[in-house]
Amino acid sequence: MNPRPEPRLADTLNTAIVVLDDRNRPIYLNSAAEQFLGTSYSAALKSGFDVVLGANPLLADTIDEALASQQVMTLREVELTLAHELTRVADCAISPRPDYPGARVMLEFNDIERHLRISRDARINSLQMTTRQMMRGLAHELKNPLGGLRGAAQLLERELPDPSLTEYTRIILHETDRLRVLIDRMLGPSDRLHCRWVNIHEPLEQVRQLLRVEAGGERIEWRLDYDPSLPEVWADRDQMVQVLLNLARNAVQAMREGDVESPRLTFRTRVLRQFTVHGKRHRLAVRIDVEDNGPGVPEELVETLFLPMVSGRAGGSGLGLSLAQTIVERHQGMIEFVPKRAVTRFSVILPIHPEGVPGPPSTAASE
Repeated sequence: MNPRPEPRLADTLNTAIVVLDDRNRPIYLNSAAEQFLGTSYSAALKSGFDVVLGANPLLADTIDEALASQQVMTLREVELTLAHELTRVADCAISPRPDYPGARVMLEFNDIERHLRISRDARINSLQMTTRQMMRGLAHELKNPLGGLRGAAQLLERELPDPSLTEYTRIILHETDRLRVLIDRMLGPSDRLHCRWVNIHEPLEQVRQLLRVEAGGERIEWRLDYDPSLPEVWADRDQMVQVLLNLARNAVQAMREGDVESPRLTFRTRVLRQFTVHGKRHRLAVRIDVEDNGPGVPEELVETLFLPMVSGRAGGSGLGLSLAQTIVERHQGMIEFVPKRAVTRFSVILPIHPEGVPGPPSTAASE
């Protein structure tokens, strides 16, 4: 059987189309369906669709109801569990006995999570920009008096008659320097990016090795779900290590503080096609997931998670995620967080062909 029947006119659609036979085997998937399901047609053909139906009883029951009534049924805003524990929020139309050879049912999935994400990201991005401008203005205003305070403490130290009193001026100098470091972090990275074409799996592996050393004897299950066909991305490798290390450390700390019985950390990479970042559509992008099975992010923090000085952890500075987002935005990308069942997932999304950058030496794998 030809695994990709022609003509594939539906490949031009954004709607994911899946056609199943009487044995729940997919006999047709368009390109949007492969991306939506997180698997290729050949892999779906081997595994069948029973795995998806088993993980989504509401979908399976609705298919049975549609077949029994011979009526088109619709599910609205249903959360589906797909391959590799991937979840999607979608509207689903179920058409029994479509006009297609050997077909039992046709499923049309409209990924509304993407539209919800774009709307949410636009709102959060506007809030972030306003907050950052305010924080930068405040930081610049604080730097001048801190400089004067430090200079005055140094002058006072020289004039003190008793050397033992310098202990107090040393405290002033130390705390002033600590505040200056905090203000510099609030202002964000100022170093120029040193970008080159990077295999994103290299910084991921470096982060994994660093965390394994830091964890010592602590037991953490590592799941590596890498896409071997992933093309290189134009990025500053060291800053990407900083971003991924921040996200992964947060995940480990959350699992540790949540006293998770079997902590699990997953690194996953995927190619995204026709993906919108900050209002600009990119033909190809890479998504890097850092996922843990910890207690999750408190609901009240979801909307403000990437704002400076917001932290859900006792003793946290609230600057780590904000700085990571700033670094990724300098790469014309974004970090997104979408609440999921049973897992906490942060995704770094980077355009493979950033604006103003020529294509990599070889992009055959990405086409």
